[in-house]
Amino acid sequence: MADYKKPDYWQLKARSEGYPARSVYKLKEIDEKFKLFNARSGLRVLDIGAAPGSWSLFTLRRFAGKKIGKLETSLLKASFLAAVDLSPLSREFDKGLFDGANFFFIQGDVTAAETQSALLEKGPYNLIMSDAAPATTGNNMIDSARSLDIAEIVLAFAETENALAAGGNLLIKIFQGSGTDALLKRMRTLFTTAKSFKPQACRGESVETYFVGLGKKT
Repeated sequence: MADYKKPDYWQLKARSEGYPARSVYKLKEIDEKFKLFNARSGLRVLDIGAAPGSWSLFTLRRFAGKKIGKLETSLLKASFLAAVDLSPLSREFDKGLFDGANFFFIQGDVTAAETQSALLEKGPYNLIMSDAAPATTGNNMIDSARSLDIAEIVLAFAETENALAAGGNLLIKIFQGSGTDALLKRMRTLFTTAKSFKPQACRGESVETYFVGLGKKT
């Protein structure tokens, strides 16, 4: 069994580059492949399951026009990021970015009506992304079912009026298992393109992967 408590290459690299978690490299690779952010002025992004904050930091640094590794970024004027999680964000590396006017964070349950209302007030979004995952039990069947529940919640929210704009993109983490193929099939009816993709920064033995929906249909 893998020792997830022992820092690996990606975890050490993340902290050395100012991110609280390895997940930043998953988003970076997905963005490089699928051009999720579609660099332009006025980009609006929603990060679901944001804690500890690596994806939000990556996004805000892209807004600021900073170079991230070999990835050249553009200055995205008037861009905005909203984020939500049950847990607070880590402030270890943000250097004030989480205090900016272009960032809104709500600590709460994304399924709660008041949370959804607050997020919808900031929409519609050009990109909704979710790295949310359940607390794992070690039982792949249970963990996959719980992950699918979360993914379906995210997709249902993306379908809500004023959530994801026409032409927008959706990124969802999923634990592969029963029912996940049906979710991807559903995404293919809602987006011009929908694919499954597993970044290199995912642990090799992990069942996690990502579903990417590009170009929400009107």
